[in-house]
Amino acid sequence: MRLLLRKPEITKVSDRITGNGSLRSRQGFKTCNRSIVTSCRAVLLPRFGGPDVLELRDNVNVPDLKPNEVLVRARAVSINPLDTRMRAGYGRSIFEPLMPLILGRDISGEVAAIGNSVRSLGIGQEVFGALHPTAVRGTYTDYAILAEDELAPKPAPISHVEASAIPFAALTAWRALKSTARIAQGQRVLVVGGGGAVGLSAIQLAVAAGCHVSTTCGGESIDRVLAAGAEDAVDYNMEDLEVAMKGYFDAVLDTIGLPETERIGINLLKRGGHYMTLQGEAASLTDRYGLAIGLPLATGILLKKQIQYRYSHGIEYWWTYMRADAEGLEEIRRLSEAGRLKIPVEKTFSITQVREAHQAKDRKGHVPGKIVLELEK
Repeated sequence: MRLLLRKPEITKVSDRITGNGSLRSRQGFKTCNRSIVTSCRAVLLPRFGGPDVLELRDNVNVPDLKPNEVLVRARAVSINPLDTRMRAGYGRSIFEPLMPLILGRDISGEVAAIGNSVRSLGIGQEVFGALHPTAVRGTYTDYAILAEDELAPKPAPISHVEASAIPFAALTAWRALKSTARIAQGQRVLVVGGGGAVGLSAIQLAVAAGCHVSTTCGGESIDRVLAAGAEDAVDYNMEDLEVAMKGYFDAVLDTIGLPETERIGINLLKRGGHYMTLQGEAASLTDRYGLAIGLPLATGILLKKQIQYRYSHGIEYWWTYMRADAEGLEEIRRLSEAGRLKIPVEKTFSITQVREAHQAKDRKGHVPGKIVLELEK
């Protein structure tokens, strides 16, 4: 399939803006100025290491689209902790044979081309979304490729920079709370580490679902998590969580994943509750022992813990990861558009300053909000 970049022609009086932000006419999308896109700029990771290994190259190949895929002209991409961890070697057993990689998961931009089976999105439409954690061709590029179900119309009231900070973190929280724990109105939810992007997303998603939310965070994030809707916030540097938290919870999302936070989180659950940690051991064990040994070993450890905690505490134990969820992304879009789900952006860099951006992200504690790379028009 040839990959076409088509610019929308907005000339007819009959054209109108639809509720999801796309521009349509009675005849559908009107396009002109066709040009073949075969290559573009991209930030490549040729080997693992520090920020200095990142290389911005011109003329990086743009693959042909599959029928369900969408070519997105990137306007902003946010940097997630997964990006810096992958750059440093996390997931080595999976990614090293596939190098060079393009990092990046989040994106906000415009649809440049669509595969033959794509129906929900149109050329010229502003969209946002996120790739799966194991994607090899990421979003640090002028033209990124995502599946149709990994994208949704960009929330109209916010900028590309603001939109790019949301999807990966919010979908990670969505999978834990909505897909796994299936939280419901009136339940109590504890978010361990509520000051980060996933934690803030979890607080806002749980509040939107009608839950009572408590959280732990650093002292500098107390005001932020309370503004996000948490009813109680404990500074984990100053207070004993087990003493400070009153009562028991239906769900605990642990974004820290230390042995101590796991122990406390499980002890604070009601029987029948769900403990979910972002720090599963699958990637670290496969990096250490290889896929053939590491993956079965990780599966065995997870199963052992699930059986152990189900028997000893009557709770469900999970390692949770982000995955594409069209329903979840649509709910995230709706909440973001209504101003009920926000992820703060601390600093922006040009894509040409990607090394500096990763250096800033590596300086833990210095950047409380998301860092976003902007791609010029």
